[in-house]
Amino acid sequence: MTLTRRTFLKASAAGFGVAVLSLGLTGCRFDDEDDNFIDVSFNHGVASGDPLADSLILWTRVTPKDPATSRIKVQWQAATDENFTSISHDGEAYISAATDFTLKIDLQGLDPNTTYYYRFKSNGKTSPIGSGKTLPTGNIDQVKLAVVSCANYPAGFFHVYGEIAKQPDLDAVLHLGDYIYEYGNNGYATEDATSLGRLLPEDNSNEIISLTDYRKRYAHYRTDSNLQAAHSNCAFITVWDDHEVTNDTWREGAENHNDGEGEFSARKLHALQAYFEWMPIRNVADKERIYRRFEFGNLMSLYMLDTRVLARDEQLNYADFDLTSAQGQSDFVSAVSSPTRALLGSEQLTWLTDGMTTSNSKWQVLGQQVLMTKMHLPFEVLQLLVSLQVSQANGADTGALLAQASALFAELAQIKGRILAGDPTVTDAERARVDTTAPYNLDAWDGYAYEREVLLGTAIAAQKNLVVLAGDTHNGWAGQLKTDASNPIAASQNAGVEFATSSVSSPGLEKYLALNTQGPEITVQMEQVLALLVNDLAYSNLADRGYLTVTFTQEQVSAKWNYVSSIKTTSYEMQTERSKELRMLAGQPEIQG
Repeated sequence: MTLTRRTFLKASAAGFGVAVLSLGLTGCRFDDEDDNFIDVSFNHGVASGDPLADSLILWTRVTPKDPATSRIKVQWQAATDENFTSISHDGEAYISAATDFTLKIDLQGLDPNTTYYYRFKSNGKTSPIGSGKTLPTGNIDQVKLAVVSCANYPAGFFHVYGEIAKQPDLDAVLHLGDYIYEYGNNGYATEDATSLGRLLPEDNSNEIISLTDYRKRYAHYRTDSNLQAAHSNCAFITVWDDHEVTNDTWREGAENHNDGEGEFSARKLHALQAYFEWMPIRNVADKERIYRRFEFGNLMSLYMLDTRVLARDEQLNYADFDLTSAQGQSDFVSAVSSPTRALLGSEQLTWLTDGMTTSNSKWQVLGQQVLMTKMHLPFEVLQLLVSLQVSQANGADTGALLAQASALFAELAQIKGRILAGDPTVTDAERARVDTTAPYNLDAWDGYAYEREVLLGTAIAAQKNLVVLAGDTHNGWAGQLKTDASNPIAASQNAGVEFATSSVSSPGLEKYLALNTQGPEITVQMEQVLALLVNDLAYSNLADRGYLTVTFTQEQVSAKWNYVSSIKTTSYEMQTERSKELRMLAGQPEIQG
């Protein structure tokens, strides 16, 4: 089929696909002549995403003033210079309410490692100019990524996105999920929304369930100037987490979905449709199979994974096990390590392990949602934290529990310090208190141990440099990825490292442990205690919002955590004293300071 200008217009008007192919220059004038002039605006900016060596997705949304508008003609241009003197692609298409008046263009036939500038025009209005870079090929010296996740609009200002927009040398931005949150104005992390002027609009102020709800939530988020700036500055590579659907989503349900909200499968499909409409991502035949691979020359293979929608089994719950008995503890261990328990699922896991094994790139990088590091805490601490979460959820006074938790952390840290120092007076009972551990977050890889062991064992057997990037927790982390002693491929070995970004605005452990009310020195002490008690943990930041920059070279990968001073005020500065940089050397899967 020859995709001429006439064919494009006819196919687009008939609803041809979600992304319109743009193969080069069509000869169409960027003049917006139309017999039916419509009052429109570009309220949601522009974006690019899913870069390949020869193609790039462009995105915009045109808002008609008249809600009865049936269709709108939109033109586009792409060029290799900001002044659009060297135009490489142009074209036009019609959009309609069928895609919520969003438009995606798949630029084809591009040059590798090249920045393209683009803009749209409709009915006399011209969009902002955006830019995005194609992937490199061949021998590559360096790739630099920004990593970001968890942006809750009512929780605070999106200063983090604004800082990412200022970065001049990024190859791509990885968004690891929770791009939106589903809650209403009285939901999670909304207590400051009124004073900050961050309330959700009246027609979208409740929990979102329908397709219209999800579309309006994306539309409101995309009015944020900092988010628009980040999108227009650099191509995004995205994947969803749970809040793009609803909290703690798994294959057939979610914690935040009940019978009164209709069929979960219908809600999920509404959420995924809106995601593909509003995000600069390539369309896929099966909307649930979002996992995909990006090649940065010979330097890096990037695998974007889905740990939420496609195959995840329902999260385990400690309340279902009698952990005070030996039998209950045994039942829990059997459940959490069961080979039939899926997070990625057999299809995605096989795709990933085959890809890693056969890749010739220096670095194997996983862009995914939840922590892979074993976050195993002493059982006493775990019990107390579970009680604390229950009390907070019920609105009870947690002052006494917080004081008890602080004292317990200090006590166990002292014992662990004595053990590490070789203190001969440490008793067996004391040793048992810090050595008897269990995973804290069963929503993370800790709740799906078998697939983690397969993945880590594969990296070791294939002698690959493995780096895992994570979001979800709202705090900054770095962890050593180690196999279990029972791993049949490679027992008790370092397989790689994990770098996890803090959030754009969602609160983290500092809220649950009330660290933000006790002064910065208490926060630092707790970070030190956690690094001591959690064997595989190398770094944590429990209080600050921010993002990661991760730089890959042939010799090493370097991760830098960047934090803003506040998301609760319009003015802020970068917290350089809280910034942290760690690295891993190629061929040496240990975190270096």
